[in-house]
Amino acid sequence: MKIYAVFDTNILVSAMISKRSDTAVVLALDTLLNDEVTPLYNDEIIKEYNDVLHREKFHLPEALVKSVIDHIQKAGIPSNRVHSNEVFPDADDVIFYEVALSQEDSFLVTGNTKHFPTTPIVVTPLEFLKKIGKI
Repeated sequence: MKIYAVFDTNILVSAMISKRSDTAVVLALDTLLNDEVTPLYNDEIIKEYNDVLHREKFHLPEALVKSVIDHIQKAGIPSNRVHSNEVFPDADDVIFYEVALSQEDSFLVTGNTKHFPTTPIVVTPLEFLKKIGKI
């Protein structure tokens, strides 16, 4: 069974700046980078990834940022947004949720579950790893 997921930008940042390789956020990103999960994305999400991951405060190496974004685009599925009538505290989060809705049985992996509707598709990295049988 294929596993589909949209990774919120905070997951990428947290995993890429983590000093430990055994945290749930790093292990969740590893599932994507090891092709155990098929990422869903659209141009707006890729733009957000590029904008945020290139922020000076994160000090992320360009090669790392490029390799992660390139992998998402090569291994992933470009997806259209599915309109949602949900209300979001931050309008920038809507794209992640609506792209996750584009594929049945997909997940939105985020560290900010409070920013999204309470639905089974919105999960923390730890919940995601449990749901896909990695822990």
